[in-house]
Amino acid sequence: MDNQTNSTIMLGKQNPAPRNRTLFLIEQDYKKYSNFYTLEEKVDDIAEVKNKIILGDCIKGMSCLPDDSIDLIFADPPYYKVDKNYGNGTLKTKTKKQYAEWSEKWIKESARILKKNGSIYICCGWESSGLIQEILEKYFMVKNRITWRREKGRGASKNWKENMEDIWFAVKSKDYIFNIEDVKIKKEIIAPYRYGGKGGQPKGWVEVNGERYRYTHPSNIWVDMVVPFWSMPENTPHPTQKPEKLLERIILASSNEGNLVLDPFLGSGTTAIVAKKLGRNYIGFEVNKDYIRLALKRLDKIENLLI
Repeated sequence: MDNQTNSTIMLGKQNPAPRNRTLFLIEQDYKKYSNFYTLEEKVDDIAEVKNKIILGDCIKGMSCLPDDSIDLIFADPPYYKVDKNYGNGTLKTKTKKQYAEWSEKWIKESARILKKNGSIYICCGWESSGLIQEILEKYFMVKNRITWRREKGRGASKNWKENMEDIWFAVKSKDYIFNIEDVKIKKEIIAPYRYGGKGGQPKGWVEVNGERYRYTHPSNIWVDMVVPFWSMPENTPHPTQKPEKLLERIILASSNEGNLVLDPFLGSGTTAIVAKKLGRNYIGFEVNKDYIRLALKRLDKIENLLI
């Protein structure tokens, strides 16, 4: 998300709860992470900005990137909400029409920079899901709508609690990357079939140490992940942070090792973190300096673990 936040929210408390593993910024981080990379001119070679977090608006930034240079785009833009205040960020849309016009600008730019065999995933809430689909269909082949369970918050007194979000999956051509074997899901076998009946060999499943299971194709309903919270080491103060597990599934399915993943709204850096863990490269755009600091701090932690 690219809306600004107050810097004091990012600073950690002097004496946090013992089990609170949230990654906050500390005073030293403001000195350590003070040089921000910006992009003002077109680049001829995408390698110039590979593994960079770029301070700036994504529409302007993506316009500087070469055609057909990105393998995968994951976008978690500010959602359209009625009467939503986006603070001091760049998003200043007041109507759904304005939001649609803004969305089409960065989606159109995404289509230009995405490779022929590339994919794009866009997160959205129910208010703008149909709008995002309509825009996507102008520039891409829409393949699916993923719905994931986002269990967070206490609910509303006069409405159903919002417990899900959509992720639109679209591609640029019929020849797109999709590594199904890397994202199959382990499923317990309750009623096992055997070749030749009782005593025969397992049919489509295995048994290891008494556990019967098979690997099945994942559906477009994802209920096996949680929003990061205070006792998880991946958690940050970012208000709409996505789970690393969600990014892992998308990156494994729709990219190969060494590929380049772009996030136009990097936030606290989850896309870059997971890309690095999985042997991919990344580019991220973000307008909030504190979120960039958090992303760089997270990347440093991963760097130390990977050495």
